[in-house]
Amino acid sequence: MTLAHKFRSVLIASLLCSTPLAAQVPKEQLLSPPADAESFAIISSGGEHGTASIWTQPDGQIASRISFLLRGMVTEVDEVIKLGSNGLPEKIVLRGVNPSGDVAETFEIADGKAVWKSPIDSGSAQYDGTALYLPLGGTMSDLKYFAEVLHKAPGRKLKLLPSGELRLSKLVDIPVGSGPTAKTISSWRIDGVSLDPALVLLDEQGKFFGTVQWMGLLPKAYAGDMQKITKAQDDALAAENPAMVERFGKVSPIPVAFTDVRLFDSLSGKFVDGQTVLVDQGRIKAVGDATKIRVPRMAKTIDGRGKTLLPGLWDAHMHVGSDRQGLMLLSIGETSARNPGGDVASTVERAGRIMRGELLFPAIYSSMLIDGSGPLAAQMAVTADTPEQAVAAVRQAKEKGFAGVKFYTSMQKEPLLAGGAEAKKLGLHVHGHIPAKLRASQAIDAGYDEVTHINMVMMEAMPDSVVEVSNGIARFNGPGQYAKDVDLDAEPMKSLIAKMVAKKTVVDPTLVTFEGMYVPENGELQEAYAAFQGTMPSTTERYFRVGGFQPPEGVTRADWRASFAKMEALVSKLYKAGVPIVAGTDGGGLELARELELYVRAGLTPGEALQTATIVPARMVGADSDTGSITVGKEADLVLVEGDPSKDISAVRRTKWVMSDGALMNADELREAAGFSGPPR
Repeated sequence: MTLAHKFRSVLIASLLCSTPLAAQVPKEQLLSPPADAESFAIISSGGEHGTASIWTQPDGQIASRISFLLRGMVTEVDEVIKLGSNGLPEKIVLRGVNPSGDVAETFEIADGKAVWKSPIDSGSAQYDGTALYLPLGGTMSDLKYFAEVLHKAPGRKLKLLPSGELRLSKLVDIPVGSGPTAKTISSWRIDGVSLDPALVLLDEQGKFFGTVQWMGLLPKAYAGDMQKITKAQDDALAAENPAMVERFGKVSPIPVAFTDVRLFDSLSGKFVDGQTVLVDQGRIKAVGDATKIRVPRMAKTIDGRGKTLLPGLWDAHMHVGSDRQGLMLLSIGETSARNPGGDVASTVERAGRIMRGELLFPAIYSSMLIDGSGPLAAQMAVTADTPEQAVAAVRQAKEKGFAGVKFYTSMQKEPLLAGGAEAKKLGLHVHGHIPAKLRASQAIDAGYDEVTHINMVMMEAMPDSVVEVSNGIARFNGPGQYAKDVDLDAEPMKSLIAKMVAKKTVVDPTLVTFEGMYVPENGELQEAYAAFQGTMPSTTERYFRVGGFQPPEGVTRADWRASFAKMEALVSKLYKAGVPIVAGTDGGGLELARELELYVRAGLTPGEALQTATIVPARMVGADSDTGSITVGKEADLVLVEGDPSKDISAVRRTKWVMSDGALMNADELREAAGFSGPPR
């Protein structure tokens, strides 16, 4: 699950929950919603993915249930909330399973003390009757209770356990339905959960209607209103953008000089000491020896001693979830990125705001997500089951200004071939997952310019039993079980790597995603986020301790860790053979430094790792004449970091100044505006 998805899980999928403390409860033993339960469909622009229900039991306790299948990942959970006399929970019990395993979690008030135990932590605190416990993951429909109690709270604020505070404020009114179902609902924002606000929909009486954010939880009768709700919310949140553009996004009216820096030359992969870089009117005007570059008297001078100047960084695979995300991306030095799959309408609208200068954001190159229909279809995908539909989807991508198309795992071979051929004809970049029943070599033969994710490269050597069903959970479980035993120097990997070298097929490994999936146990802070501990809302940080997926029966965590090590080795093998590697996270962007750390751990030099996040992705999208290196005449996309990444690649996190298209921004001020309480460690 990506960081963007994790945020959405924290934001939408609950205000949250998990539970019992014994063995995992089988699906058939979970609660069944009664006929009069309030029911919701879990939907995306790609279709329906599950259901959620909430009801009041005869004993007055609030019960809820979710049954959710997302691209093969199963969630079956129930939850019971017992309210105290203050209207807040005095007991919460959650049972069932999600992709990380048993969700068992309990919360209880006893003898003036709140006590909780979850899959990742346990704790207690004195309880004064005014705080709300926010569990880890839940039934989605439990948001009804949490939203309504927050709406009734004094000042619409509630203290949180273990820590933090929720704040509710109205965003926008939205008309939905038609005829007898017509009504007006309101979107409200909940701050205090994550860097982005959570969004919840309430009716005119303050009763829960649903939520739309990343995915939707709506009454079935209103499922068709999802896009209208999304646009209304996006437009309302966009009202915040002009102030950020005014504050940060203006090109400096005077020259800017970064003096006496250690400079990373991405073209050679080398670091050069004692350099000065002069920027004027958004372009790089001079680069060279600090003793020889003349700095104009009126220039703003930034002392680079002890610091390193890098080209603006790229995340070649991150998912854009909101306008506000741009502040976070820029704060960590990302001035360009690829968004390979998101809601089509929101992506097009956001691209327009960026182009018109109404939104402060890195340059984004988006791909339209295309998949076959069915229960395992990707959320937010345009579906295509025939060659004609695939061609139409690709033409739509071109018409709407997408830079590429990303095919997904439920594509059938004939639509894939037709869609790939049309994309080539239209000059679109072709990449994606390897569809079920195919292997990486076949997808490359079908026209892939790039294979997305290292597990999809490893799919070449997986047993037929995995490949046949790799549009489900097998795409994770199979490589997790078998990759450790794959000989990278033997067939079929030997021929695959040779083919990729010959065809210059790019690989976007997203190693950090698989580290988070295969390596940590519940309760272990994921390495990608360790440096940010203490700088974000407590609920977000708590979620970063959710462990990896649960290994299937007969496979151990040690097996998965060994397979992840082999995936790291595969990245090194590909790179050394000459396969272009681009650094992507499959997250929200915050994980990019960890992706580079993993490349260095796999055997790349820091300079080689940095090339995968600078000049190589710029070349891949055809932007290298304007960005990707610190070269005279190019756009001024730059990031100044404290320290020396040539000796410690982790230094890329320690951003001091960021320049995007010539707009100079203080990284600490960007972090504060994005919601961080301080810089990463």
